[in-house]
Amino acid sequence: MGGARLGFYLLNYGVPVKGILLVLSLALSTAGTAQENSAAPHDHNMGQSSAQHNMAGMNMDEHASIELPSPHEGSGTSWQPASVTGHEWMWMRGGWELMAHGAIFIDYNQQGGPRGAGKAESVNYGMLMEQHGLDRGTILFREMFSAESLTSPHPGFPELFQTGETYHGEPLVDHQHPHNVFAELAALYTLPLTKKISWQLYGGPSAEPALGPVTYIHRASAAELPMAPLSHHLQDSTHTSFGVVTTGFVIDRVKLEGSAFNGREPNEQRWSIQFAALDSWSGRASIAPRRNWTAQYSIGRLEHPEALEPGSQWRQTASVEYNQPWHDGSWATSMIWGRVHKIAKGDNLNSYLLESTLNFRQRNYAFTRLELVDKDELFSQATVLSTYRIGAYTFGGVRDLIANKAWQMGLGADVTFYSKPATLDAAYGKQPVSFQIFLRLRPASASGHHSH
Repeated sequence: MGGARLGFYLLNYGVPVKGILLVLSLALSTAGTAQENSAAPHDHNMGQSSAQHNMAGMNMDEHASIELPSPHEGSGTSWQPASVTGHEWMWMRGGWELMAHGAIFIDYNQQGGPRGAGKAESVNYGMLMEQHGLDRGTILFREMFSAESLTSPHPGFPELFQTGETYHGEPLVDHQHPHNVFAELAALYTLPLTKKISWQLYGGPSAEPALGPVTYIHRASAAELPMAPLSHHLQDSTHTSFGVVTTGFVIDRVKLEGSAFNGREPNEQRWSIQFAALDSWSGRASIAPRRNWTAQYSIGRLEHPEALEPGSQWRQTASVEYNQPWHDGSWATSMIWGRVHKIAKGDNLNSYLLESTLNFRQRNYAFTRLELVDKDELFSQATVLSTYRIGAYTFGGVRDLIANKAWQMGLGADVTFYSKPATLDAAYGKQPVSFQIFLRLRPASASGHHSH
């Protein structure tokens, strides 16, 4: 398949089905080649290796050789590299594998320029997982909670040029909304069909459809950054959808899946679950050619996703994730493209993200996030209808002050610079600069890197 022809179909919203078929065909072909050429052990990249997670206590049938789901396989049903090391606590009770992980950032956030603000705040989430054998397969229950509705300042976390969702019935601009109390309530069932093929069924009242990369909350490349990407609502904002059903197949190193879901954004009642019709859909093809690499392409149609803007949207995303571990650290990097096509307006909004976190000498982290994002909601649509290309360039680091077998507590800081059209100087200033200083608390690394 020629690159020009493939790109034409993927970027043309008028023929999304052809785009999906071409990507699936490409993924299957690539998977076959990767399998023939790879000298690595067989790996379905559904999270950590069986050695890392000590799955022997699960008392599963011997023929069910496909790796069981793990809390670090990504978010929802997405894949990240199998070499990614998670931060979690684990227990075995009565044949159940129980897991808990999460993160708490306590920070001072200063956004620069005339539209900026300085606030004390806390970005946070906690996750519980319960896994057990069920017939010939495995059932995994997953619950994720956030207290950000209590720990974010009003109207949300200050963030220059951020848009999405509402506050008091008005568009939320220059702020990131807090996440919902019930960020995920879902279950995943995996059934091996053959040694190299398994079937999956996932869903719940609060879950993530097969659309987009691993959400930034769970990406290894974003683990040290408390701030949401400006491209969040063009890439991975469906990670909390109130009503999702996903099914698909893992075929050796390839996963093909589709979802029916409620594409509407959560409303301002952060503690509630807001059911609606499952009238949106998505499809995703993922591939894991090596333990250190994953890639995906996804496309979906979201019916009436925005509370204040009529009409439906097409969303496309493509991403590549890489992780390189070594004896006293690791290097995780993600490259992501996301596009939203607003059907009623005929507009396309694009986003491009490069994100990387380097862990070195056990306790030290350096990170960056570089973005280019199209924004069309920075001003009231009654007066301004323009789309602006915004650049955000974040650099920072963290040092673990406490790093024992149970906890990691790090002190970190970051600074963000921006590029923008000169027409925005009056509103945002010529060269706004933002920064954060924060404490980060989470469980220790599962690899034991920080157990000294």
